[in-house]
Amino acid sequence: MARRSVLYMPGANDRALEKARGLPADALILDLEDAVAPDAKVDARKRVCEAASTYGTREVAIRVNGFGTQWHADDLRAAAEAGPQAVLVPKVNSAAEVHAIEDALESGGASDRTAIWVMVETPIAMLHAHDIAAASDRLSVLVMGTNDLANELRATHVPGRAPLLTGLSLCVLAARAAGKDILDGVYNDVRDIEGFEAECQQGKEFGFDGKTLIHPGQIEPCNRIFAPSPAEIAHARKVIEAFEEATREGRGVVTVDGRMIENLHVDNARRVLGDA
Repeated sequence: MARRSVLYMPGANDRALEKARGLPADALILDLEDAVAPDAKVDARKRVCEAASTYGTREVAIRVNGFGTQWHADDLRAAAEAGPQAVLVPKVNSAAEVHAIEDALESGGASDRTAIWVMVETPIAMLHAHDIAAASDRLSVLVMGTNDLANELRATHVPGRAPLLTGLSLCVLAARAAGKDILDGVYNDVRDIEGFEAECQQGKEFGFDGKTLIHPGQIEPCNRIFAPSPAEIAHARKVIEAFEEATREGRGVVTVDGRMIENLHVDNARRVLGDA
């Protein structure tokens, strides 16, 4: 399933929820947390749960309010009943919290199709990332919360994200070790498309499956950058053709453009074509 671009939509805004139907984001996160004021959260919960099943085949996640808030339990119960493709929980710090989410969804009657997505956005989550990622088969996606992570690290937002690289690396390692997808965090300056594109490229190079977005204007460059390029597709086909030809001829050594090709290169080429 493609998750190149995953767009947050404010759950209290009817117009935004309607506009999302025509946007080419791969997936949507209908937000009950940061985008909703405290006095609007109960109404937003009803609105989001009613809307979650109305986006056709689009993957939809509901972001609930986090542990320790007065809305958390009711949000999980309502989301379980609404049956979106995923429920996203912020500030998850341990495997025990993943188990608590799973128990709440199951006791609320959530179907097997409703996955758990968790936000990893604290120093303790970075250190427990693999335990979190491997805690449940229902958990399918890690989502980086880079704004909160930077805040808790007392770090500065700078081009290249040097203060966050250790945390980003640990979480990508954890996701891959556990066989889960992972989404990069948001880019805050919606007017800075050049900076956004550079961060998308960095995320792709790191191994992220896609990026979370806060504005529709970020969708097109995100989809473009996280998709295989024409050059990558052509190279992948070349690798597979050379490998298959060598196999037919019984040759043990395969080269493409002067470089030795191994099984891992063939696997990667097939993944690129699958993504394309």
